[in-house]
Amino acid sequence: MNGEIIMVVLIIIGLISRSSIITTAACLLLIVKLVHLDRYLPTIERRGLELGLLFLTMGVLVPFVSGRIATKDVWATITSWPGLVAIAGGAIATIMNAKGLETLKIDPQIIVGLVLGSIIGITFFKGIPVGPLMAAGLTALIMKIIQLILNRIL
Repeated sequence: MNGEIIMVVLIIIGLISRSSIITTAACLLLIVKLVHLDRYLPTIERRGLELGLLFLTMGVLVPFVSGRIATKDVWATITSWPGLVAIAGGAIATIMNAKGLETLKIDPQIIVGLVLGSIIGITFFKGIPVGPLMAAGLTALIMKIIQLILNRIL
């Protein structure tokens, strides 16, 4: 029953904050639970991230296939300093995502804090929840920095 209550609270928070993503996700999971399709929850948990990343990547690649970004634009971008910085940013982001995945495997209960932080970011700062892996990666980085500081102090 706790899970259903949490989903209802998330639906309310999503509605108040006008976050259709949180509202829709919580509604769909609540429906899965209420119509006794619980057996699909592990699959949703395991494959949901992959599907989300698939659709996110497809959305990012649409300008290429639609012709809005031409080959000459790609070369102009990757040979400019902002393009090179973007390449570095993409590489760093994937490393952070890998660290986030490691953190979630080692400490899965941290997802509670990530979800709460995402809700706070969406509700109060108009953020967009695109990545629990990135959030976990940033959490891992912050935890590592705090550990290094504490080790130097102690």
